[in-house]
Amino acid sequence: MNVGLLLITHGAIGSALLESATSILGICPLNTECLAVASYSEPEQITRQARGVLKQIDQGAGVLVLTDLYGSTPSNIATSLYQADRVRILAGVNLPMLVKIFNYARLDLDALIEKAMQGGRMGVLEYRPD
Repeated sequence: MNVGLLLITHGAIGSALLESATSILGICPLNTECLAVASYSEPEQITRQARGVLKQIDQGAGVLVLTDLYGSTPSNIATSLYQADRVRILAGVNLPMLVKIFNYARLDLDALIEKAMQGGRMGVLEYRPD
C-alpha cells in the first residue's frame, strides 16, 4: 500500500512537474493527481474538489500534498486538507523533490516526507565554474 500524492499548484505547474518526473523515470509509481488553481478559481470549489480527490487516491497509507508557493491560494487550499496522521503538506515543490519521492515510493508517509524535503533541498544549487 503506497502513499497517494496530490499536487495543488498555480496553473499547470503540477502537471508539468509530474510529466517531467514520469518522463525521467519512465513510470509514475504513486497514485498521483494534480489540481490546477487559476487566478479566477474559486478556492472553496477547488477545496471541495481536492477533498474528493484525496478520497480517491488514499489507499490507506495517507496522502502527501505538494504545493508550489507557501502562503499562496494553492498553499492555503492544501493546508486546509491537513490531517496529522493521514494528510501531510509540503510547500516549495520542485522537480528534484518529485523525482526523489518517486524513487522512494514504497516508504511510509513520514519517511517519504523526509526524502522529499531532502530531494528538494539538495536540488537547489549555485553553479560556480572554477
